[in-house]
Amino acid sequence: MKKLIRIWDLPIRLFHWLLVACIVASFITVEIGGNAMEWHAILGYCILVLVVFRICWGFVGSHHARFVHFIPSPRRLFTYISGGSKASLGHNPLGALSVLALLTSIGLQAVTGLFANDDIAFEGPFAKYVSSGTVEFLTSLHHLNEKILIILIVLHLCAILYYQKFKGDNLIGPMILGDKEIDPSEESKYLTADLGHASKDRGLQRGLALLLLSLIAVILGYFITA
Repeated sequence: MKKLIRIWDLPIRLFHWLLVACIVASFITVEIGGNAMEWHAILGYCILVLVVFRICWGFVGSHHARFVHFIPSPRRLFTYISGGSKASLGHNPLGALSVLALLTSIGLQAVTGLFANDDIAFEGPFAKYVSSGTVEFLTSLHHLNEKILIILIVLHLCAILYYQKFKGDNLIGPMILGDKEIDPSEESKYLTADLGHASKDRGLQRGLALLLLSLIAVILGYFITA
């Protein structure tokens, strides 16, 4: 009988899929342009709130969501690449680097969008506080990072398909349901620390996440609309 271990708590799962929806919608609205840029801006604000929440949750969230439990040391990364490391229930070392790269790129895209100006239909709320040269630089960075972000997303999707097809590891299921199925006969191939630390996912944990997300949204909303 297979064993279920809670890997991703509800806050992480909601964060992930809300971020996916907002990113997809932001790409669509920027392609439409015109009046849709107002929605593009709103989506950018939502993305920024989600990214800041994920960073905070990386310090106070459940076991597998915390940076300290999945960001690899250089030694662990080398061991994993050389094939000498046990499997991780959460992010493996390369997956951890992928998460950091995506969060950095997405966060940079959201922040530079606050200063961007396309001289047609959109001007970021903070563009008026910096020089025209700075606005031009950050706008260019916004457009350049868009291409980098697309590449990172494609690599992320390819990695998911690779693990599904060649390693038989379903990464999407746990991000939807939260749990990972472990065959007791295969427990030895996983890190002991992972097997002994299921992520907490109860009302108190979820309430803390909601409070944190609301607080971030209010603070960022205040500065953006001030």
